[in-house]
Amino acid sequence: MRVAYLAAGAGGMYCGSCLRDNRLASVLIAQGRDVHLWPMYTPLKVDEPRVGERRVRYGGINVFLQQASSLFTLMPAVMARMLDAEVLLRAASRAAGSTRAEKLGPMTVSVLAGEEGRQKRELDKLLADLRTLKPDVVNLPNLMFLGQARRIRRELNIPIACTLSGEDLFLDALPEPHRTQAFELIAERSADVDAFIAVTAYFAKRSVTHFALPAERMHVVPMGIHAHEFAPSATPPAEPFTIGYFARICPEKGLDRLARAFVALRRAGCDCRLKIGGYLARADRDYLAHVLREIHAAGFGHDVAHVGETDRAGKIAVLQSLHVLSVPTVYPEAKGFYILEALAAGTPVVQPRHGSFPELLEATGGGLLYDHADESALTRALAQLADDRDLHAHHARTGRENVARDFTAEIMAEQTWTLYSQLTGRT
Repeated sequence: MRVAYLAAGAGGMYCGSCLRDNRLASVLIAQGRDVHLWPMYTPLKVDEPRVGERRVRYGGINVFLQQASSLFTLMPAVMARMLDAEVLLRAASRAAGSTRAEKLGPMTVSVLAGEEGRQKRELDKLLADLRTLKPDVVNLPNLMFLGQARRIRRELNIPIACTLSGEDLFLDALPEPHRTQAFELIAERSADVDAFIAVTAYFAKRSVTHFALPAERMHVVPMGIHAHEFAPSATPPAEPFTIGYFARICPEKGLDRLARAFVALRRAGCDCRLKIGGYLARADRDYLAHVLREIHAAGFGHDVAHVGETDRAGKIAVLQSLHVLSVPTVYPEAKGFYILEALAAGTPVVQPRHGSFPELLEATGGGLLYDHADESALTRALAQLADDRDLHAHHARTGRENVARDFTAEIMAEQTWTLYSQLTGRT
């Protein structure tokens, strides 16, 4: 069985979906499976060895230009191919900074329209490459690319799978009328997909209700990591008690909430520190500066370390240096890879009781949940782990053991391949 696995890049940002897709493909390839990972929109930015092709399909520059004017659909093929070069797409991503949904409504709707959209030329190019590859199944990256499914299915006569990756945050932010148009196209084009793959049961259920996806075609394949690579250091984290944040730094992820909880703990006499890491887009620099100013104004600036964006080794070192991780997202998170990585490093977590977090903590036993509507509840939960070291040790040990047993990349690969086999009747 041959699989064409399409994975959407996130510009210059590390993202959980890119990490998952690259990891899944790399494990399947290492197992001898015939898997071809094709980046879409921008190159994938991952902190593990990258597999698959360097060439990008539906390159962001071409997609943007074709949306701006139909004249760009007449561009010579050689020039269009040059605009899909990895170096150009990376440079464009850096120049553009963070991409906000409110600016991308017309383009999102057009890509969802597939053969009827302005990017028909990109779909033609993709179909030509797929005809050459002759896959037995195609895996689309997310709901925003459902417009590809109809022609692929019709012209290649093969099943289509589509990964669900937390698209609700982006799609809900589209301005009207584009949000309504996008949701209508998703509901219509979902008929062209044979299987939807969610990484959590929470998001599988939400996708059925929120996007009107067919429940009978919904499947859950839990996230998987290389847990052994995060194994706790032989040396316990140094005192004082260190609270960590390691995720994209943006208002939606709730760093300001964690900062306020940290200040409250220090004012209550808790000897603790705050360590902040993760991707920071240009558009969010003022947000981080504001958060740090508030901590400094409270008199605790010397107790905060901003480690920035790190490579994989740096990320592992940060997670191993923490006593607790908290990413108090404002929105219901669909994934939460950072939860599994922290637990694999022996670091318990404190998370809001919404989205995927209750599911992940029930499965792993690796931390505490709190009522997200009550910010003081976050402070109390952090204090509980700081004060009760036996409870802390219990969550650290239980979380680490359960992630190592139940959330491995190999399990994720096995379940995905089983689903592909069911769709195709091949092995």
